[in-house]
Amino acid sequence: MPIKVLVIDDSALVRTLLTEIINKQPDMEVVGTAPDPHVAREKIKALNPDVLTLDVEMPKMDGLAFLERLMRLRPMPVVMVSSLTEKSSAITLHALELGAFDFVTKPKLDIRNGLQEYAEELTDKIRGAVTARMGRSFTRSLAPSPVRSKNNADVVLAAEHHTFSTTEKIILAGASTGGTEALKVFLMDLPADSPGILITQHMPEAFTKTFARRLDGLCKIAVKEAEHGERVLPGHAYLAPGNRHLLLKRSGANYMTELSDGPPVNRHRPSVDVLFRSAANCAGKNAIGVIMTGMGDDGAAGMLEMHQAGASTLAQDEQSCVVFGMPKEAIARGGVDEVAPLQDLSHHLLFWLSAQGKRGFRV
Repeated sequence: MPIKVLVIDDSALVRTLLTEIINKQPDMEVVGTAPDPHVAREKIKALNPDVLTLDVEMPKMDGLAFLERLMRLRPMPVVMVSSLTEKSSAITLHALELGAFDFVTKPKLDIRNGLQEYAEELTDKIRGAVTARMGRSFTRSLAPSPVRSKNNADVVLAAEHHTFSTTEKIILAGASTGGTEALKVFLMDLPADSPGILITQHMPEAFTKTFARRLDGLCKIAVKEAEHGERVLPGHAYLAPGNRHLLLKRSGANYMTELSDGPPVNRHRPSVDVLFRSAANCAGKNAIGVIMTGMGDDGAAGMLEMHQAGASTLAQDEQSCVVFGMPKEAIARGGVDEVAPLQDLSHHLLFWLSAQGKRGFRV
């Protein structure tokens, strides 16, 4: 039985395009469309869809107001559809806080280039939404996602082996679906004198700067979108910009950031595997890697490389993940030292740092 999808968007063209993409999949179908939340409300009652795609900004009732009511009265999986604007990115991040599963950007209506990649992203997230923890169980048998060729981290940087004289600690974190909320919980628990942190969260351009500003206003540490060639400072977190890989580099005794426009890795740019390999290369046993909720396996190979280089590695557990994909793969490959619930990740990390004698660190 296919996944039943209701498409809600005020643009007839977008509704048509999303419907075409979804209906081409063997395991899903659009059971209806709606131009606004008022029509959608009646169609939800009549059609009982499994998943909604929901436009962020609509007339009559905006997507956030509708989503808030939906999650209160009839919780169900929702994939938000957002424009690439600062306003829309802020609204979308709020939607994720309210319980939306994930988001995709608006499809480009004037060109067909890249439409296949867009279709894969949209339909993968619909499949993920059906199986996500949304307060009730979805036991439908889903068709497996097609296996697609993908680059590994070799296309951006080679694996290298170094000896390290420094003892300065560095934290590397990677996440995808569910990661915006998970990272917020993780980072808010860290003290202001934490080691420097580099983060890769799968997120498009125009969203990462907004997300970094939001975290910066909530956390004791300073959070910013990473720039190329800046020194990594204690008490600071650097978020990979959308559509650019973030790498850790060394300059003498200092850790530095590097941004790369290299090819996507595991179909992602930024890629967690790229960040983790760079840490294995230039930080080794002084690194702590954290892999969190997300679909797919990005970061699993890189975490194994960090583990083999002597780094301490930590994974979010299944019960607290929105999607137990990336951590599950990292665990299966043998690259994870410990597994912990989201609310305990920072405590494990702080214990490790204290035990390893981070100079000047206060628990």
